[in-house]
Amino acid sequence: MPRRFLSRRSFVGLGVCGLSSLTAFRPASGQQKSFDGPAKQVLVLFEQGGVSHTDTWDPKPDAPEEHRSPFKPIQTKLPGVRLTELLTKTAEHLDKLTIVRCMTQPTPGIGNSHPKGSQYIFSGEAPGGPVEMPDISSVASYVMGSPARHLPSNIMVPGTSEQQQNTRIGFLPPAHTVFKTGGRPHQPGWKVPNLGLVGVSEDQFKDRTSLLSNLDVGVPGLAAAKDAKALASLKSQAEDMLTNPATRKAFDLEAEPLKLREQYGPGHRGQCYLLGRKLIESGVRFVTIDCREPPDARYPGGGNMNWDHHDHIYSKKDTAIKGGGAGAGRWGIGTEPMMPSTDRAFAALLSDMSDRGLLEETLVCFVTEFGRTPKINERLGRDHWTHAFSFAFAGAKVPGGQVVGSTDKDGGYITSSKAYTIEDYGATIFEKLGIDREEPLYTPSDRPIFLAREGQPIPELF
Repeated sequence: MPRRFLSRRSFVGLGVCGLSSLTAFRPASGQQKSFDGPAKQVLVLFEQGGVSHTDTWDPKPDAPEEHRSPFKPIQTKLPGVRLTELLTKTAEHLDKLTIVRCMTQPTPGIGNSHPKGSQYIFSGEAPGGPVEMPDISSVASYVMGSPARHLPSNIMVPGTSEQQQNTRIGFLPPAHTVFKTGGRPHQPGWKVPNLGLVGVSEDQFKDRTSLLSNLDVGVPGLAAAKDAKALASLKSQAEDMLTNPATRKAFDLEAEPLKLREQYGPGHRGQCYLLGRKLIESGVRFVTIDCREPPDARYPGGGNMNWDHHDHIYSKKDTAIKGGGAGAGRWGIGTEPMMPSTDRAFAALLSDMSDRGLLEETLVCFVTEFGRTPKINERLGRDHWTHAFSFAFAGAKVPGGQVVGSTDKDGGYITSSKAYTIEDYGATIFEKLGIDREEPLYTPSDRPIFLAREGQPIPELF
């Protein structure tokens, strides 16, 4: 049977939705090509919705009783440093962590917006500027590429929440858009659907290796296009991804020992954190975990269990109030689908990555878009608060056993001499990766763009 030529439509019809994530690095003119930062990879744990810092990282036992957290301060592995009892397991790993208690978000107009706050975290830049900035992860993919050709260099797990819509490629080539796994990794038999040869057998796929040379039949003038070389790399890397058994192995949670899976926690968050470790170990350059427990019969009323606790933050079950409220759709911060599952997963991750030597060259960032008010509102919840909140960091030469910054007795305002912004967070990641922020990237119209231009790396993390 004669071999048929494939049109562009046929190429798209292969069903490999994530192919655009796989194009090899195409350096911009004058862009650096060597990196000597302490981090080779980054793992961001984005706990979206605004985690209450006074209930977790920054306990305030001297706050007025009517506004004080019911969760008591506990001693950590670091003498004199306390977290609340919601982080009992994490407290045993404080020797691996630097907690930054003086984060702030001073940009007007973002404090009440979860979409803008999420985009801010993803890009390290305040949304709304003259040029839409790409995600930090997309920049890392574009500038550094990836040592694991059989995997996307920039992955989000699972990328199913409403905030995943706020990822941005900005002015960078679409090839560096974040790859979102989708689905619920904690479910038995879960697989990443975009990694399959949809409707095409492996033999058929291999038989189509002449695809690129024939694409100009379906796309006139393609052979002369400046992107022809990138398409050739795309084809080669797509073949590797779709036929390399190491690709599926990187996502195969059921291959992990049952005891280890249980340490992370059997729920959605625990297994997402475990998948993050697997992807880092497999060589993925930048992994973002953006998860929350999905709707489940065990958690009635839990339709959107992020950290947006405007209502009944200390409820022993759901936070719905009569007549509805802004914080409905989640359970109280002290319930299993919220901080207990997070504490378990984060502690297991730190222990697991340390045991495997992955913290040596992986920057781990535990972040949220803002904190929550030091005062309890009339709905018995806490509202958005941008004046002070906490991040935590580990790995890639981050000094362990350290607390940076301080807040007042209510946790409302920063009292230390230094305060750090999300731009500083973005600058820190670039500095850790060894990406030169003095070397601009260029838009298609040749406009120079400097990374994290309003930020400076957080010195205590180096």
